[in-house]
Amino acid sequence: MKTEETNKKILNILVDNSRLSLRQIAKKADVSVATVMHHVKRLEEEKVIKGYTAKLDYEKLGFDVEVLIEIRISKGKLFEVEKKIATHPNVFAIYDVTGTFDAVILARFPTRRLMDNFLKKIQTYEFVERTETKLILSTIKEENIKVG
Repeated sequence: MKTEETNKKILNILVDNSRLSLRQIAKKADVSVATVMHHVKRLEEEKVIKGYTAKLDYEKLGFDVEVLIEIRISKGKLFEVEKKIATHPNVFAIYDVTGTFDAVILARFPTRRLMDNFLKKIQTYEFVERTETKLILSTIKEENIKVG
């Protein structure tokens, strides 16, 4: 089996369940434990595998308010503003985008009041020209994709 195919098999197994042991991964991928160990180590070193984590049900944890915030930022100040927003503990993703806005922020809050405080705070940041907030009503699909 080629290295690339082995990597894809291992990655897809990890996407399904990153808690499997090397032995379990080897069995599913039909390769040796040493092969899995070698590939996983290399994928971690190359930062293809960035870490291992648990999937949480944030609603059950009290984070009932999830928002998508589009933000327009003054020319040349995008990275500076994004870096500042990224430090907020409720922000879980920031993307540079094309279109009428420059960035999209995804965040979760336990209450509308905390979300409102966050919005009012970022609207005071220098170089933030405009924001538009969308309340996420329900999540239909949110998961890692398999590599082809």
